[in-house]
Amino acid sequence: MVSSAKGPDEIAGDPVAAFDGVHLKSAVDEILNRRPAIGLAVGVVRNGSLEFFHGHGVADLESRAPITEHTAFRVASITKTFTAIAVMQLWEQGLVDLDAPANNYLRAYRLIPLDTAWHPATLRHLLTHTAGLPEVAHLNGVFAPDFGESVEAGQPLPSLEGFYGAGLRLYAEPGSRFVYNNHGPATVGQIVEDVSGEPLQQYFHEHIFEKLGMTESDLIRSEKVKTRLAMGYEIGSHGLKKVDERDLVTTGAASIYSTPRDMSRYLAALLGGGSNKHGSILKPETLATMFEAHYQPDPRIPGMGLGFFRKNLSGHLAIRHQGTLPGFHSEMCVVPDAGIGVMAFTNGGHQADFWLPAELSYLLRRALGVAGHAPKGVPQRPELWDDLCGWYRLSARLSDVRLRGMIGAGAEVFVRAGRLMFRFLTPIPALAKGLPLLPDDASDPHVFRIDLPEEGLEPIRIVFGQGPSGAADRLHLDLMPVTLKRQPDNTNPRRWAATGVLGGLGVTAAAGMLRSRGRS
Repeated sequence: MVSSAKGPDEIAGDPVAAFDGVHLKSAVDEILNRRPAIGLAVGVVRNGSLEFFHGHGVADLESRAPITEHTAFRVASITKTFTAIAVMQLWEQGLVDLDAPANNYLRAYRLIPLDTAWHPATLRHLLTHTAGLPEVAHLNGVFAPDFGESVEAGQPLPSLEGFYGAGLRLYAEPGSRFVYNNHGPATVGQIVEDVSGEPLQQYFHEHIFEKLGMTESDLIRSEKVKTRLAMGYEIGSHGLKKVDERDLVTTGAASIYSTPRDMSRYLAALLGGGSNKHGSILKPETLATMFEAHYQPDPRIPGMGLGFFRKNLSGHLAIRHQGTLPGFHSEMCVVPDAGIGVMAFTNGGHQADFWLPAELSYLLRRALGVAGHAPKGVPQRPELWDDLCGWYRLSARLSDVRLRGMIGAGAEVFVRAGRLMFRFLTPIPALAKGLPLLPDDASDPHVFRIDLPEEGLEPIRIVFGQGPSGAADRLHLDLMPVTLKRQPDNTNPRRWAATGVLGGLGVTAAAGMLRSRGRS
C-alpha cells in the first residue's frame, strides 16, 4: 500500500510524485466528486505506452458492463485529427499541395465562394477552420439533431455530394476569419477519398489504424465496435436518458469509434514523432509541421495547427482536440516536449463539453508536476482603460450556432466599481454577468485573462490589438482563435436587451447549440 504524506501543492511541484498512480487516481476521484459521470475513462500516456488508466462507472445501464480499456466510445471531433493526418500522408507523397485551391483535388462537389474575387480556399484553410465555411450548411439544420448532419443509426448515409447539393458555399473570404465547423474536415476527408481512390473507412484502416495497432477502432458502427460499444446518456432534471443512436454524414469530421487502449497508441504516436511501437504514420518533421501555428490572429494567441488546437499549458506547448456528440464527450492533450499525454472519454456527464477540457488540464498539470494558473500579481493600468472600453462585434452568421450561442453578439469591456470588467453579450448567465479582466503579462498591458473558477472552467486569455491611433480596435480569444472587432458605442446591441431582441436571438442560438450539442 502506498501512503501519501504530501499535500497538493507539494505534489504539483514534484513530477515523480505527481505521476505516481496513487496520486493520479486521487486526482481522478476529485474530478468525479465534482463532476458526476455515468462512465468515465481516463488515461495517461508516457514512454510510448499507457502508464495509467482508470475506468469508472458503466458502459451500458442495462448490462451494467464496466468501463475498461476496451470499451468503445464515440470520440467525435477527435476524428478531425485523423483526417488531417490522412491528407498530410498524401502531402508527403507529393499528391496534394496545402496552398493550392482545394477544388483542384475535389471531384465530388465544389467549394463555391460568395464573391468570385476572393482568393480560393486551400487545404491549409480547411485544416485550420478558416476556409470561410459556416457552421451549419443548411439553415433548416439549425434546430435538427446534429445540425442536420446525421441519420438514424442503420439508415443509409447520403454522400457528401448529395448532402451539399450544388456545392458547399463559402460565406467569408478564405483566411479572413476562424469558424469551427464540420464541413472543412469533412471536405478534407472527401479529398483523401478523391485523391487516393479509396473510401475513407478503408484508408483509415490501411494507413492509420493498422499501422498503429489500433485493432479496436473503426470509422463506422461495425460489428467489432458494436460488441464493445458504450451507450450514450444525458443527465437531466428527471434523471438519466439514453440518447438516440445516429450516424454522421460528415464522416471525416466526427465519426470514429475507438477504445482507450487504441487511443493510447494514437497518443503514443503523436508523442513519438508519428510512430509508436507498432508502426509509423508520418515523418517526424511532418508531424512537427502540423503542430506549428498555421493560423494565429495575433502572435500572442497559440492559434491553430493543421487539424490540432494549440495551447499554452504552464509554459509548455500542448496539442489538443475535443470531441462532443449527444451522450459522448472526449478530450485528448499531448505535451511533446515533456513526452506525456492525457485522454478522457465519457458516455454521460452533464455539460461535459464545458468541464472536461479544464479537468483534463488539471490532471495533465498533476502528471507534469506543475502548478495551475496562479495570479501573477501584475499591476492594473487604469490609465489605459479608456482605450479598451467599448463593445466588440463577433463576425459570424446567425447559423454559426456554437459561436452565437456562447458569445452572442460580441463582448463588452467596461468599468464597474473601479474594476475593468468583461462580459459576452449573451443570455448565458456565467458569461453575461461580467467578470474582472486581470492583467496577465507584466511586459504587455494589453494581455488579460478572465477566471471562471465557479464554473470549473480554465481561464480565458484575452488579447487586445491596437489600431494606428494606439487605441484597441479588436480583441482575440485563446479559447478558440476568434477575433472580435471594435464598434461605435451607439451601435452596442446591449441596448436591444430591454426590448428582448438580443435575449431572444441568444436564447434561440443557445437552445439550438445545446440540442444539437456541437461537434467540438
